[in-house]
Amino acid sequence: MQSIGIKGMGYYVPENVFTNFDFEKIIDTSDEWIRTRTGIIERRFASKDQATSDLATEASLKAIKNAKISKEDVDMIILATTTADYIAQGAACIVQNKLGLKKIPCFDLNAACTGFIYGLEVAYSLVKSGLYKNILVIGAETLSRIVDMQNRNTCVLFGDGAAAAIIGEVEKGYGFLGFSIGAEGEDNMILKVPAGGSKKPNNEETIKNRENFVIMKGQDVFKFAVSTLPKVTSDALEKAKLKVNDLSMVFPHQANLRIIESAAKRMKFPLEKFYMNLSRYGNTSSASVGIALGEAIEKGLVKKGDNIALTGFGGGLTYGSTIIKWAY
Repeated sequence: MQSIGIKGMGYYVPENVFTNFDFEKIIDTSDEWIRTRTGIIERRFASKDQATSDLATEASLKAIKNAKISKEDVDMIILATTTADYIAQGAACIVQNKLGLKKIPCFDLNAACTGFIYGLEVAYSLVKSGLYKNILVIGAETLSRIVDMQNRNTCVLFGDGAAAAIIGEVEKGYGFLGFSIGAEGEDNMILKVPAGGSKKPNNEETIKNRENFVIMKGQDVFKFAVSTLPKVTSDALEKAKLKVNDLSMVFPHQANLRIIESAAKRMKFPLEKFYMNLSRYGNTSSASVGIALGEAIEKGLVKKGDNIALTGFGGGLTYGSTIIKWAY
């Protein structure tokens, strides 16, 4: 049976660092308040001339290089994002153009912070079907464009960044071992941008009321996350026919330190085996899990044969996890 996995990873974060002390200058907050409640110290914000597709392209070029393939070997692009460059145009098509590729199918996928994991399962299924050989999966966000810099409860949480993976055939016995994804649509209003879509187009009133920015019910998100992360990871492990102690490392969605700590306790898995970089990047939504994995690979923390879990949750509400036996 064909083994399918990640052939190469890449990630990119903008150069502009925005610290908690920078927030102290513009809103009623403090480094201590942010740090103790979230674990975040700083995050990256895209420059004015950078769009989501620009970040995605940078990460993609690194993934292609690390996969040791040529750009022309890529036969599909899937871009997970909530912050596409334009409303009526897929950012994946813009990335295709920036990479200098022609005609290959490209589409955006919106599963909020779980988008990268959703994209991995879609790519896995398509490669398994035999229709495609090397699918580029990207998670990229410029969340700084949709956060309300007057709302201290949300603006301090988010950052910009991108991660990319090449999905294709890997050495037999390695690669994806199990997936679990799902959604609870009845809770779709817990985390949202109220205006700007077909339900409530932007107008003078929505702009005045600041409805074109992210709002969320923090406690509801927290409760959902700490209960869902262990369950979805356990389900993916069951499909992979593994136990939690078979894992070398877990790469959780980098939303909040307290969420990850609570999930670790419920999973009865050591916190030190949860890779975290949210202190430096904040919550980058669909990019967060991929950025964490890409960074860990660079540091030599992920080795061939390691069993790892990628697990996340997001608006929708969505959730997902995949278990991978690392192939290189």
